[in-house]
Amino acid sequence: MLSLSLLVMAGCLGVWLRSEMVGAEAIQRPLSGTFTGTVVGLEERPALERDRLTLALREPGTARAIKVRVNLPVRFRDHVLETGTVVRFRGRLAPPASPMFPGGYDFARSAWFSGIAATGQVTAPIEIISAAGGGDWLGDRRNGLSRHITGRLAGSAGGIAAALTTGDMGAISGGDAQAMRDAGLAHLLSISGLHVSAVIGGVYLLALRLLALSPALALRVRLPILAAGCGALAGIGYTLLSGSQVPTVRSCLGALLVLAALAMGREALSMRLLAVAAFIVLLVWPESIVGPSFQMSFAAVMVLVALGNAEPLKRWLAPREEALPVKGLRHVLLLLVMGVAIEMALLPIGLYHFHRAGIYGSFANVLAIPLTTLVIMPLVALALVLDVVGAGGPIWWLADHAIEGLLAIAHFIANSPGSVRVLPTMNGWHFLLFVAGGLWLGLWEGRVRLWGVVLIAIGFLGLTMVQAPDLVISGDGRHIGWIDPDSRRLVMLRDGSSDYALDNMMEAVGRREWPKAVSAVRRTRCNSDFCAVTLRTGETLNHVLIARGHLIVPEDQLAKACRQSDVVIADRRLPDSCRPKWLKADRAMLDRTGGAAIDLDRKTLSTVADTQGDHGWWRAWR
Repeated sequence: MLSLSLLVMAGCLGVWLRSEMVGAEAIQRPLSGTFTGTVVGLEERPALERDRLTLALREPGTARAIKVRVNLPVRFRDHVLETGTVVRFRGRLAPPASPMFPGGYDFARSAWFSGIAATGQVTAPIEIISAAGGGDWLGDRRNGLSRHITGRLAGSAGGIAAALTTGDMGAISGGDAQAMRDAGLAHLLSISGLHVSAVIGGVYLLALRLLALSPALALRVRLPILAAGCGALAGIGYTLLSGSQVPTVRSCLGALLVLAALAMGREALSMRLLAVAAFIVLLVWPESIVGPSFQMSFAAVMVLVALGNAEPLKRWLAPREEALPVKGLRHVLLLLVMGVAIEMALLPIGLYHFHRAGIYGSFANVLAIPLTTLVIMPLVALALVLDVVGAGGPIWWLADHAIEGLLAIAHFIANSPGSVRVLPTMNGWHFLLFVAGGLWLGLWEGRVRLWGVVLIAIGFLGLTMVQAPDLVISGDGRHIGWIDPDSRRLVMLRDGSSDYALDNMMEAVGRREWPKAVSAVRRTRCNSDFCAVTLRTGETLNHVLIARGHLIVPEDQLAKACRQSDVVIADRRLPDSCRPKWLKADRAMLDRTGGAAIDLDRKTLSTVADTQGDHGWWRAWR
């Protein structure tokens, strides 16, 4: 118990040290004007017709050195920028956004640990003050390689080829990217364990075969160790080329541990090996434990290790005399079983973080994983090598058709009936049940491990009871949505809400259908100042008053309307005379709570502030 307490204390200390070392305090308020900064990072996103720049500059007013991330429309630049370039631009900066609604993506936390103090938009053509000098040489080479690939393959095919090579997904269209996610193939677009292991394994086998051609070398040197060194160098080089993102570094670290275990004659895949990799990752990036990338990758590997060490599967894979087609069918069935098990493990994680999960991913991966690792990646690598002498054209043609086949699989699976499940914001206790059950299944041996199934079953039972909130309100009070009791569809107050607000609201309430217009909803009356909405929950009628405009209304009339309402919502401060029967969600409240979700039946209110705590990245709305 003492050791466990010390480890927990060390973990908390590690998180605190990481936060203090890299955390960047956000700017105090939105800023508009002309700024001068140095480009320290560049992500090209041709599918969105913009670039994402990371700039180092001085905060106006305080002269504090800060790092900001801005979107640069391609129409506002004359040529491609490089790191180290000093630019002057006109634009708008704002503090990194907290979740719009409870359970939403917390960009403010991510920005804090990335050292980003502001985000924004360039609103006019940029001016180059000085050319690049001493910038990120490797980053510029990586961007150049991505441009070369997208120049040889048009559209999403080029974007996927670039993603497999450099990790740059900017050229993949939104529709194709969503289809890959819904089909359970999004992991193919993010360089992680599959890609790193394919590169290291391929180099390992190739080096072993080539080195064995030398009898003198084979008799004097342990070739597996030498081949493992070649594979390790290839893996490290691939990680550096792809931008050294946390998932890639984590995967490379795990693969290097596997190579070390093979070189020492130890078991290559074990829970101990997985624990060592997780310990090292959390020691360097402790904040990654709350992110979906860490959770999904380690959950998937844990499933593979647990199944690989299970006696039934060992007997299934044991060598035997049989025809080659039968052996191939046996391995395909094993791949399908593992795919289903991994999908079951990743389903709660996807629903918790993204409120959306694909159901048929295991079937899609049976085709997509071999296609990607055995066909697409080798073709792209070969085409790049042949491009050195200008002979890569035919190979690019083959790669293009192979990637189109991958996209066809993704769209077919994503568009199949029942392929996607959406869920409103999941309670944290449901997620903890899944985590506890999965860890129990993975870490124990024998029949006692089956008790983990009980926890997972309780978690799934809890998912069936998750209900969408009746009302959701953004932290600025401008974006408001509710569930129409008649059609059970989402209704948005403002039809012109941004795609970002729409996506976040649909995630919060767990809906895929396009929202209904306010004018098409029964029991709703609107004028230029307010909307009066009547929502039925059971046998109870709840009267909600929502402010639409900013014109001054007579206080006595407003007070009377408030007394007749159960809930009043406004994006401005309302006078004290406005006293609804239950809740007044105006600017004064939302400044403290951030976005909110309301359950009218149980009269409960959940807010973004409830999940934030006293952390440096949490800022109430100003």
